[in-house]
Amino acid sequence: MYPKNLNSKIVLALGASILGTSVAAADFPTRDIRLIIPHSAGGGADAISRKISNIAEQELPKSIYAENIAGAVTASGLIQMINARPDGHTLSVLTYDSVITLPRGQMVPGYSLDKMAPIARITSEADAIVVSKLSGINSFEELIEAAKAKPGEVRVGVAPKGSGPYLSAIQLEQLLDVDFNVITYPGTSAAEAEALLSGELDAAISSLGDFSGIIDSGDAKGVVELSSVQNQTYTDVPTISAKGLDLETGSFIILVAPDGTPEEAIATLETTFKTAYDSAEFQDWLKQVGVTPDWLGSDEVTTWMGELQDNTFKMMDELNL
Repeated sequence: MYPKNLNSKIVLALGASILGTSVAAADFPTRDIRLIIPHSAGGGADAISRKISNIAEQELPKSIYAENIAGAVTASGLIQMINARPDGHTLSVLTYDSVITLPRGQMVPGYSLDKMAPIARITSEADAIVVSKLSGINSFEELIEAAKAKPGEVRVGVAPKGSGPYLSAIQLEQLLDVDFNVITYPGTSAAEAEALLSGELDAAISSLGDFSGIIDSGDAKGVVELSSVQNQTYTDVPTISAKGLDLETGSFIILVAPDGTPEEAIATLETTFKTAYDSAEFQDWLKQVGVTPDWLGSDEVTTWMGELQDNTFKMMDELNL
């Protein structure tokens, strides 16, 4: 026979547990917050994530420390975040590959967006076509003319197959009836920037911010941005819509926590990062590096990611990718 007061003890224990969780959530954060950046140091995602977290921690009683864990197309770092205790003290960052490439290819067992709790979208970056000074190409029109004159010879660097830049190159070939020599580069756009500098590539597709160093030095030039909105930093780079083409692609930065993180902790993080996002320091910095601020809160970004996946997967099906 069980003791008569067993049920009351269970109720009391459950009550204490719930109370303890509420108190912990109210006191959040109770220790330093770990921000896993699933990219190598030095890239655009790394810089943006570190900048906003450095500002955000000024609103918190604890610090936010960033850690780069690259590999497996961002999955190495994100799996660590997924498996962390869901208490708001471990965060990570999603980019295009995290939302599209990994789920599409089912590349990593155990990886799923359903195991994450989105906090907010911070920025969006349109892809752009940048040409090497050594190519002798000075405009989007000249790039297309060269590709038509010499099919398969104009070398265009992009991220691996299935990435946004790769899809953009394939779509441009179909839209304009041209044939590029599409060359893929793993990792960050740093390798493509080096290839543009050396003349190994005639052009490359990534964000203008990713190539800001070689653009500012005059070693490369942005000839078109795959957007309908004019870039406020690189005002001399026309949009693809201004060329009469409908092709908008790019990446983004989304903050996430493990699924099951208390709503109170998510709310605190969302509010804290929104304050950092709105700061003059962050907005001015984004303008300097040519990145577009593009905030969506936790509820909105969840819906947006679902729509992005549906639309992109449909396009990939049509391209047989």
